[in-house]
Amino acid sequence: MITLALSKGRIFEETLPLLAAAGIEVLEDPEKSRKLILPTNQPDLRVVLVRATDVPTYVQYGGADLGVTGKDTLIEHGAQGLYQPLDLCIAQCRVSVAVRADFDYALAVKQGSRLKVATKYTAIARDFFASKGVHVDMIKLYGSMELAPLTGLADAIVDLVSTGNTLKANHLVEVERIMDISSHLVVNQAALKLKQAPMRRLIDVFARATQAQA
Repeated sequence: MITLALSKGRIFEETLPLLAAAGIEVLEDPEKSRKLILPTNQPDLRVVLVRATDVPTYVQYGGADLGVTGKDTLIEHGAQGLYQPLDLCIAQCRVSVAVRADFDYALAVKQGSRLKVATKYTAIARDFFASKGVHVDMIKLYGSMELAPLTGLADAIVDLVSTGNTLKANHLVEVERIMDISSHLVVNQAALKLKQAPMRRLIDVFARATQAQA
């Protein structure tokens, strides 16, 4: 049995066509089922549903043989012990710095001000600001990032941006693009050795489907 770790939402939805291209179908809808382990039409393949931030951990420690997770999650996790054979080019977005529309970010950086930055992507944010020589106090948040500048908790946020509509709705503006993000296939190295033939077949399936959609 091969176990594929996915998170609900955009990554799950955009992984389905890649599986379908190989004739693999998940037999239950995660939005309607309470099950956390979903069968597929392949008797030797099942899907486990975990939080997006937990996918690398499940794969690293053998709770899953492989998984699909964002580059942002991999950077924050550290990705030790994970084989990363493919960029699947799905769930694309970017990590950006955003501030209140009335905050002069460029001037604050130029003057060497110490910025308060709210984010759940502390490793990405710390590396980015360090590379610019900007001093920051990091405030770790897990949700509703847009509130931080609006309430005075932070001067800026570092967050995922897709359309930018949420920023606009909250009177925030994107001032710097840190990196582009997409979802990657990650593989447990021990599973790749122990289940070599079926795992290689599945990796090839993802590779062909990704190329076909390019």
